[in-house]
Amino acid sequence: MEGIPLLITSRDNPAIRRIRRLFSDGKARREEHAFAIEGARLCEDAAVSGVEIQTALYTARASESYVHPLERIRAVCAQVHEIPEGLAKYLADTAAPQGIFCVCGMLDNRKAFDTIGKKPPYRGYLALENIQDPSNMGAIIRTAEALGLDGLLLSDGCCDVYNPKVLRGSMGGVFRLPFVHVGEMAPAIRTLQGRGMTGWACVVDGDAVALPEAKLDSRSICVIGNEGAGLKPETAAACAHRLTIPMAGRAESLNASMAAGIVMWEMARGSARVNQ
Repeated sequence: MEGIPLLITSRDNPAIRRIRRLFSDGKARREEHAFAIEGARLCEDAAVSGVEIQTALYTARASESYVHPLERIRAVCAQVHEIPEGLAKYLADTAAPQGIFCVCGMLDNRKAFDTIGKKPPYRGYLALENIQDPSNMGAIIRTAEALGLDGLLLSDGCCDVYNPKVLRGSMGGVFRLPFVHVGEMAPAIRTLQGRGMTGWACVVDGDAVALPEAKLDSRSICVIGNEGAGLKPETAAACAHRLTIPMAGRAESLNASMAAGIVMWEMARGSARVNQ
């Protein structure tokens, strides 16, 4: 589906205004069921991951510098436009834009809550409660996808996974990792434990089970809380176990994405041992 590029030069063009809106406004993303991305690698990743690319914009310089990525993007894109460098800088959400932008349809990787625990899982789930920093969210998604987790459970208080910083930080992981939006986390954990899953509340507490001693497996759900406040008390209480990462230094806690990465590594190792 290769389109003929049409030149856009005005900031008032509807396609330009739409990308600006999708970059900056989460409500607009939800209402339009679409999101915007930029950069050769991320846009190419969207194309090869089966994401619906509705519109692609690129500069003449980008068409010379990123021939292969643009070939893949144009092959699946409904509309293509060329824009001047000045307009690319106006659109960009990054400091050094590469001159490639795409508008994409929302993904269909939102896993249904009712299916969790009813089919054999592979490496378990990570649950995020009120993670609000887009950089943390992006890093967590990237790691979860790389380690092959079954998916992420997201509370209502989490930041938008289609936020531009999340999309860049995930390095395309958003396109492939299943997501489950669960609303309030505590009742969701209780429901899933009723299906045979095991909830692990990740806390800073010397009395909790130390991560190396925890028996994490493919039916584990490890819950990471807000960057500053941690888990809600009711969420921690809903989990069957409490889990902590032993630390030898004087730091009181770890960055949320770092803690999540360590926990997910142990989840992947535990699931691999069980599946052998």
